[in-house]
Amino acid sequence: MSDAPRNYDVILYGATGYTGRLVAEYLNANYGVGRDLKWAMAGRSEAKLKEIRDLIGAPASLPLIVADSDNPASLAAMAGAAKVIISTVGPYQLYGSNVVAACAQAGTDYVDLTGESHWIAQMMSAHDATAKKTGARLVFSCGFDSIPFDGGVFFVQQAAKQEHGAPAPRVRGRVRSIVGGASGGTMASGIATMAAAQKDPSIIAVLTDPFALTPGFKGPAQPNDQQAYEDTTVGSWVIPFMMAAINTKAVHRTNFLLGHPYGKDFQYDEMQMVKDRAAPAPAFNMAVPLKPGEGPTKEERENGSYDILFVAEYPDGRSIRAAVKGDKDPGYGSTSKILAESAICLAATPRTTAPGGCWSPLAAMGEPLIKRLHDRAGLTFHLEG
Repeated sequence: MSDAPRNYDVILYGATGYTGRLVAEYLNANYGVGRDLKWAMAGRSEAKLKEIRDLIGAPASLPLIVADSDNPASLAAMAGAAKVIISTVGPYQLYGSNVVAACAQAGTDYVDLTGESHWIAQMMSAHDATAKKTGARLVFSCGFDSIPFDGGVFFVQQAAKQEHGAPAPRVRGRVRSIVGGASGGTMASGIATMAAAQKDPSIIAVLTDPFALTPGFKGPAQPNDQQAYEDTTVGSWVIPFMMAAINTKAVHRTNFLLGHPYGKDFQYDEMQMVKDRAAPAPAFNMAVPLKPGEGPTKEERENGSYDILFVAEYPDGRSIRAAVKGDKDPGYGSTSKILAESAICLAATPRTTAPGGCWSPLAAMGEPLIKRLHDRAGLTFHLEG
């Protein structure tokens, strides 16, 4: 990071969008303005930013910054004013690339909530070298994509090493329950990814490769997560989980970046538990088409939750079980808290621990992030008997 003074600890870029507003609401409610955290909201329209400021009940002293992803000069000015940029401007493949570039150039830390794996690969290729020179830490997928999963594997492997003296060569991720709804932004990202893959078939290879984000390293064949079966280890039928292709990449990238503490032959698969083979998946409610800026109601967010089981297994039959649970709708109520706390945690993470470059969440922040999310963001990480 540059030695020039930074006016803000955090700038939230994309505050007028659905998720951006929830992050702003969380920051205002939990950190005030300038009391415990110097933060600002940024977006294309000052008028809309003022509307959001009033809507969340923030004081007029909350700074507003006009910045546009199509105006590199405005992004450079924004990045130069912050220690950390939170970006919620999805689809990231359409609107997020210039923000990452600005942060990399300015030596500014960056977090987002993208699940667009092919875009992450593009950003790594384009900006990792620059970020290493400037000190910028670029941390992708700091929401339900993929922190509960990346964190769950990290947590259960820490316990496995403590209990058995070595990491487990395989971890099963099993979504036991999930209650929540999708936003228009999520739907738009999915549509943009499908359109990109139609234009460039090489994107499909990235989307389907669990090691797409570990350049130069290809691990062993992974368990088949595309076919339903009765998983006797967890005592349930399991079916494919819609986010597995995103989260498995984050888990393998964390293992890669940390020097393979889970081992170079590590296997990880992610599936969803159901009552029986014919039971429908208790997944996100995506029945109603939404536009960007729309999403679950406050009641739906408050009543949402998730529960994920992680089983670390050894060839001789030993195992360790852990669970990660969230107290709100996973994609938005929980994600907004996770994203905000990730930014604050990253700002406090020494560069001796995580120097400049492109990171996964747990590789960059590790145990301090798990503790912060446990203490402040409604997540629980605990071992099960």
